[in-house]
Amino acid sequence: MARTKAHGGSTTTPAGRNRRPERDALSIPAAAINPASDVEAAKPEASPRLSKTAYEAELRRLAVELVKWEEWIKARGLKVVAIFEGRDAAGKGGAIKRIMEPLNPRFARVVALPAPTERERGQWYFQRYVVNLPAAGEIVLFDRSWYNRAGVERVMGFCTEEEYQEFLRSCPEFERMLVRSGIILIKYWFSVSDAEQERRFQARLDDPTKRWKLSPMDVESRARWLDYSKAKDEMFAHTDFKQAPWWVVRSDDKKRAHLNVITHLLSQVPYEDLTPEPIVLPPRQKDTGYVRPPMSDQTFIPEPF
Repeated sequence: MARTKAHGGSTTTPAGRNRRPERDALSIPAAAINPASDVEAAKPEASPRLSKTAYEAELRRLAVELVKWEEWIKARGLKVVAIFEGRDAAGKGGAIKRIMEPLNPRFARVVALPAPTERERGQWYFQRYVVNLPAAGEIVLFDRSWYNRAGVERVMGFCTEEEYQEFLRSCPEFERMLVRSGIILIKYWFSVSDAEQERRFQARLDDPTKRWKLSPMDVESRARWLDYSKAKDEMFAHTDFKQAPWWVVRSDDKKRAHLNVITHLLSQVPYEDLTPEPIVLPPRQKDTGYVRPPMSDQTFIPEPF
């Protein structure tokens, strides 16, 4: 079967890539902001609204590419790790959901670890993440990751200063080791403005299906916006390096963020189309007179609809 190139891309970092991605907008008095700062300069021009029809059409197209992408990874025995980090309500979960929808869960999975147990707190910090790394032919999406230590643990005081400094020293070494072992490591930071985060928090309060997503920790993070900004900037300064760079996703517009991050993810693993030839279904067995038990012997679920 002829194999055609389905998607190109290069893992080479583009020349001129911002070594210090823009900071999230800070909710602080205007007098404290330098008008010439990168915060203001990094604001993109407003894009026209993306219609639901256009969004869903492009999402369907990308879903097909994701299936081809996964098949290539499986066939070539590649190991892919994608990390999704960002502020609460930045849109990480929605993007992960859109990526996972067309993928086969036998080969692609999401890892979203809860708070460490007492035993895990006594382990090497990276240990509980290592056991969740992919084998050959697998894709793992981390919905938050070992970067908890540089974010929530740092801001909320869940780790000591010594533990935090050790993380900043050892994390680049750990990630370089993963890359040398053959793992394709992709790190995304979802950047959301304070105004949009506030709007999403309010929407969660008003929607009973989303209210559970607003935890006491989320509420506290809202009050510590500046502390999280400082922690993020310091994290980038230590862990944004050539072998495993951070990629910033503008996520105020969720639809565009979904399409952009999927497109970028596909580009990080160049793949070919391994779609099999059309399958001809064989004829079903002939009826030989077998009599099945009456359906009244089976227990069916209630059908209120």
